[in-house]
Parts: sequence; structure tokens; C-alpha cells
Amino acid sequence: MLLEDKPGTGKTSLAKALAAAVRGSRGRIQFTPDLLPSDVIGANVFDQRSGEFEFRAGPVFCSVLLADEINRASPKTQSALLQVMEERQVTIDGETYEAPSPFIVIATQNPVEQLGTYPLPEAQLDRFLIRTALDYPDHSAAIALVAESSRIDRTIGIEPVVTTERVVELSDLASNAYIAPNLLDYIVSLVEATRTDRRCELGASMRGGLALARCGKVYAMAHNRHYVTPDDIKAIAQAVLAHRLIISADAQIDGVKQSDVIDDVLRQVPVPAAGDPRMAGATA
Repeated sequence: MLLEDKPGTGKTSLAKALAAAVRGSRGRIQFTPDLLPSDVIGANVFDQRSGEFEFRAGPVFCSVLLADEINRASPKTQSALLQVMEERQVTIDGETYEAPSPFIVIATQNPVEQLGTYPLPEAQLDRFLIRTALDYPDHSAAIALVAESSRIDRTIGIEPVVTTERVVELSDLASNAYIAPNLLDYIVSLVEATRTDRRCELGASMRGGLALARCGKVYAMAHNRHYVTPDDIKAIAQAVLAHRLIISADAQIDGVKQSDVIDDVLRQVPVPAAGDPRMAGATA
């Protein structure tokens, strides 16, 4: 998951809270301009006593990884996460090392307009299942936060509510949710529509379509249903697809945003009829 918003909106606090809620190994990387790929994935280090190279694992070898301000590191260092985020393994000097299961990355980043940031490579953005923003709290919530200004770290004391083993079980359970054939066609049509949109230099990849189906299943199961509806897909489309689009330069000048393209695509692509009894309650 990628949390993207302005500084001071609580991205790191939320990421730390989510990581603390899972009982398992946790790691954190504070991304800075001088961070090296070996600081992320590890490296082979020569041991003078044994006369041999020894692998020293980096912080990515954990179940829940917090990547704070990920776009403050150079593109070379950011790219060190590409293999492990896709394949759940790291290859160093020809040797492959498996990451734990589950492997979850919760990353935060500031908008690319901020000083000292680098845009994330398109290939890495595509590996994030979802992207979301927090925005500033409303007036009443801001008052409550200011009233507790003496609390420096609000994540202290958070107790785990789920184990990593249970996360795997829930993931397997969600994979069994039913998606009707016409809804699969709807998902693919949404993805294809982003590729043919003239405002997009690059549309959503097949990884985006797979992510939309996976998240649709999870969304349905979270709402006590064993089947996915069109409304489930529409509810998560922004979070799953928007960050995978590259808007053309001309469209950016006109003020077009990724979210605008997704909104238009959702309006233009015909919604499948809820003819299957397992899709009862879906709206067109």
C-alpha cells in the first residue's frame, strides 16, 4: 500500500499503526538521498575471521516493511525493491533469498512537487496494490489532536490484532470469492479503456487488472459476501488503478489528473447486468 499526501497529514503514523497491528517481524527503512540499495536488501560482506563472504540481510526480510518517504531516495535505491515486491525474493550475487510470507510493504511518500523528492519508477508504482491519501483532518478532529499535543508518538501502545498466519488464511479465504464471467469482462474493459484514453501516455497494465480482481474479492468478503458485484469494483477502482496511469504532458497542462480519467472510464464503460443470482443487489 502506498500512502501519498502532503507532509504532516499522518502518513507515517498510520503506516506505523498498521504495521504494529500485525503480530510478526517488522522492519523500517527511512529513505534518504544517500541511501544505497545494499542498505535496503542487504549485501555479501567479507568475514576476515572465516575468510569467506557472509550474507547480511537487509531490512526487507520481514513480514511487514514500513518504507517511510520512499520517494526521497534515488531511483537506483528505489529500484532495489522491485524484485522483492513482485517475487517475494531477493537475488544477490547469483544467490536467491526468500522473503517471509506474508510480505507486506506499507510505503509513504510526499507529492513529487515537494523539494528533495524523486518520482517513483512506473514499474515500482505498478507493484503497489493500492494507493490512497489521508488529507488534513476536519476541524473537530484537529482540535482533538491539538488537545493531545504532548503525545509525541500516537502509535505507542498499539497491540497486534492479527497474526501473519491469520493474514495468509484470510488472503486464501478471499481468493475463493466468486466473480461472474461478465464482471471479469467489465474489469478487463476498464483496464483497456485507460490504455485507449488519449489523455494517458500509459494506461493500466495487466497487473492492474489482476489487482482489481483481487481487491474486489477482498472488498466483497469484508462486506460479508462470497461474490463480487460491479459496485465493489467501482468502489475500489480509484485506489487500485489511478496510480498506474501516466498522464500525457498536454493533458497535465490542461489540469487533467489520474482520478479524472478513472472517473470518466467508470462512467463510459457499460456496467454488466446483475443477472447471476450471486450478484443480487448489484446496481447498474
